[in-house]
Amino acid sequence: MSFLSNLNWRYATKKFDTTKKVSDEDLAKILEAIRMTPTSFGMMPYHFYIVTNPDILLQIQPIAWGQPQITTCSHLIIFAARSDLIANKDEYFDLMSGGNNEVRAQLKWYEDMVTGFAQSKDESAAIAWSARQTYIAHGFALAACAELEIDSCAMEWADFDAVGKILGLPATQKAVVLLPIGYRAEWEAPRGPKVRFTREALFTEIK
Repeated sequence: MSFLSNLNWRYATKKFDTTKKVSDEDLAKILEAIRMTPTSFGMMPYHFYIVTNPDILLQIQPIAWGQPQITTCSHLIIFAARSDLIANKDEYFDLMSGGNNEVRAQLKWYEDMVTGFAQSKDESAAIAWSARQTYIAHGFALAACAELEIDSCAMEWADFDAVGKILGLPATQKAVVLLPIGYRAEWEAPRGPKVRFTREALFTEIK
């Protein structure tokens, strides 16, 4: 199938086949798609947790509205946004410069701009900005799953503070969205034809 056909094929899978697991090779492709996600400034202000531990999944399910995807999926990817933007910035410019002070000095104009942006955000604003970047990664993961014909379900409905406690997330990270992946149960099927607004309803061309 083509990429657009695969997007039409996918749907929000409600229950997965517990006997089928996503291969390490395909999981690596999904994670690489996440890693290659574009972000503002290129900062990558997030972290991801790939959960397969059944005890952890059982703890998460009740705080995710009891949804069966959590305990039937092959892997649960938890997307966490970072609030420590200055530390994030330092890591990013260390990476960009390769630890070379001369290269870092040549990037000073850019680093100063990013530093000013990071310093302008309090913790709440930092998480809100990082969460928007995290959702881009979430979209890339959904698209990668569709391309590989791996089922998935975007999930926002959870007590994310409780998710953070279960995972023992650092204070500088907040879980913001979940992505269970796997293969649909044999009897599982979309509720009906895919419903999307028309192109005319969604797009306005300004020429």
